[in-house]
Amino acid sequence: MIDLYERQRAMRAMRRAAIQRGVVAILDIGTSKVACLILRFDGPEHFPSTDGIGSLAGQSSFRVIGAATTRSRGVRLGEIDTMAETERAIRTAVQAAQKMAAVRVDHAIACISGGDPRSYGLAGEIEIGNAPVTEADVARVLAACDVPDFGPGREVLHAQPVNFALDHRTGLADPRGQIGNKLACDLHVLTIESTLVQNLLYCIKRCDLELAGLASSAYAAGIASLVEDEQELGAACVDLGGGTAGISIFIKKHMIFADTVRLGGDHVTLDISKGLQIPLATAERIKTFHGGVVATGMDDRDMIALGGETGDWDHDRRTASRAELIGIIRPRVEELLEDVRARLDAAGFDHLPCQQIVLTGGASQMPGLDVLAPKILGQQVRIGRPLRVQGLPQAATGAAFSGAVGLCLFAAHPQDEWWDFEIPADQGTGKSLRRAVKWFKDNW
Repeated sequence: MIDLYERQRAMRAMRRAAIQRGVVAILDIGTSKVACLILRFDGPEHFPSTDGIGSLAGQSSFRVIGAATTRSRGVRLGEIDTMAETERAIRTAVQAAQKMAAVRVDHAIACISGGDPRSYGLAGEIEIGNAPVTEADVARVLAACDVPDFGPGREVLHAQPVNFALDHRTGLADPRGQIGNKLACDLHVLTIESTLVQNLLYCIKRCDLELAGLASSAYAAGIASLVEDEQELGAACVDLGGGTAGISIFIKKHMIFADTVRLGGDHVTLDISKGLQIPLATAERIKTFHGGVVATGMDDRDMIALGGETGDWDHDRRTASRAELIGIIRPRVEELLEDVRARLDAAGFDHLPCQQIVLTGGASQMPGLDVLAPKILGQQVRIGRPLRVQGLPQAATGAAFSGAVGLCLFAAHPQDEWWDFEIPADQGTGKSLRRAVKWFKDNW
């Protein structure tokens, strides 16, 4: 447990140092695009005394002064597949954003969607003897959480205290200063494959940048797309990207579960390419301009020119009806949504008091998805766009930029991430009984 907090504290210190320098790059390294936003901060005074607690709504401490996107190369299913291609794509996006901002950045905060994320709910409890809760008590209860064996090759990405209970009162955001006998804590830990983190570190270092923070893109998309009431009452955010669909569940303004489905918009493009026997670039264009998942009576007569440059007049003049295109797209989208539903059911989402689901990400803009999704996921489904932040160009305000905007909020307002408490060295890894509890089933 000590090592876990040491890694979290080191990353927090690096992010603070980067923000004190005034500018930091935000990198959303996805399967279909690499987005770079450059943030300007006015100084360290923007870390309030309540750092770690409260809403992400206050966004006045930073401004976007540069933005750029480029086609992602070398990334497959949210993970780096070809190092040199990924490095070239990151360099292209960062250099374009630096040119727009007219500054040079040395530190980057990145988000990633792959790595087989796994969520753990941990619980810890200590006696404090009818005294006010101090920071040392909070540190002790965090250290007392029973840590399961994550397995070899796993790295902790997020470690968040999501609930405190003092005697019979639960749901406390910050117990410090309150008097009681028994302090309990629920901790959410998200782990990913350590090789993914090492590859990303190496790739960003090759781009002459220092990694000052790392987050799950599902978490970033959630804090950008869920409104405050949804984060408080309970909601799931599904970030439909090119190679993966990231799932995050929030309640009481904390993320309590995250997962990834290895399906996305690129799989739809591949299906169109195979089904209509056209190049991937043509399939992507046809999907963007003519795609959909709900057919109407007009679609049989709506013909789409497939084009081609083979020199064969008959082949190059081929057409397909929009109904045929929807017949290719819909089964894959249904499969994706059914996988998402299965992950939500496995996480115990149906135990939450509110069943709101928000779809975001580039693939959420598919026409008709707002009609199809409620039939599979449940009636409370909406398409979400990220919060507006200062200086964000109009072109970067769409659902495809939820991860990047969420990462801006994560950088400026770390919320309950990485509470900077001195974990006592004499604490072990908790009791001998190592258990991962689905605490939100019991406590909420």
